[in-house]
Amino acid sequence: MRVEVRNNNVDRALKVLKRKLADEGVFKDMQKHRFYESKGEKRRRQKRQGIARFKREERERLAKL
Repeated sequence: MRVEVRNNNVDRALKVLKRKLADEGVFKDMQKHRFYESKGEKRRRQKRQGIARFKREERERLAKL
C-alpha cells in the first residue's frame, strides 16, 4: 500500500492511509486478534453474525415490497 504526501501535508496523507486500512478491514482484524478466542466462542460469534445478517436481509427484502 502506498500513500503519497503532497505539499508536506502529512495529516491528509495519514487520513488517506487510515481510510485505506479501514476499507481493507485491517483495524477489524487487529481488534479480533487482540485477545484469544476459543473455538466455541468463535462458533457462537459466527452464529450470531449469521442470524443478524439473515434478519437484516429479511428486513430489506420486506421493505422492498
